[in-house]
Amino acid sequence: MSSPPSGAGRKFQRLVEIMAELRGPNGCPWDREQNFDAIKPYTLEETYEVLDAIDRRAWTELADELGDYILQAVFYAQMASEQELFDIEDSLDAINEKLIRRHPHVFGDVRAETAGEVLRRWDEIKAGERQQRGIARQNLLDSVSRAQPALMEAREIASKAAKAGFDWKNVDQVFEKLGEELDELARARASASQSDIEDEIGDLLFVIVNIARFLKVDPEQALRKTNAKFRRRFAYLEDRLRERGKTLAESSIEEMEALWQQAKQPA
Repeated sequence: MSSPPSGAGRKFQRLVEIMAELRGPNGCPWDREQNFDAIKPYTLEETYEVLDAIDRRAWTELADELGDYILQAVFYAQMASEQELFDIEDSLDAINEKLIRRHPHVFGDVRAETAGEVLRRWDEIKAGERQQRGIARQNLLDSVSRAQPALMEAREIASKAAKAGFDWKNVDQVFEKLGEELDELARARASASQSDIEDEIGDLLFVIVNIARFLKVDPEQALRKTNAKFRRRFAYLEDRLRERGKTLAESSIEEMEALWQQAKQPA
């Protein structure tokens, strides 16, 4: 195992000390009044900012965003230490021991030649850890966290079910299911039942997630890239209209569509 970068330990310790000072009697009023629940939205925000920097290949920004991301862990650990629950050393011990325990093919004498073998072994080790902690999970999908974006949760649910043998035989069958769900959505729309429409939209999205799974595409990342693409093209549209001295409200849909098609052309 390679050694950590020179000075990383000292710099991490400095971050821990800064956080303790910010929470101290003479520290920052805002930092002192935060609690576990108050910090959660910032943790989610920092997570997505890390993902955004990666998507844009903005490596300098990523370095900065990872610092913000690491701060979240230090912030939680500082609050826990103040309540004598645990401290940052406990968290570091936990992840170090977990990584070694779950990689016996690296730190032990177990063999794993492929990524698939590693994942199967990982699941087995996790199941053993839960059993040792007395965590009973009666159902397969109990292990899938609900505290994640819905697209990610759907992909993990479908993957777990597929590993157990509950799956389509091929992607063509999933496309057939997509057609069925579109028909059901059309019927729900005709019934004008908002509850039924919402239900069918959910089913449709779930099938699309499964198409992505079969085609080995991360649906969350695919949608994020499409969102970024739409932003770029819409900004192009607005810029061209602005050059003409016009606003969106002053422009026709035909004019905007023409500019949209221009935005789609390769640079």
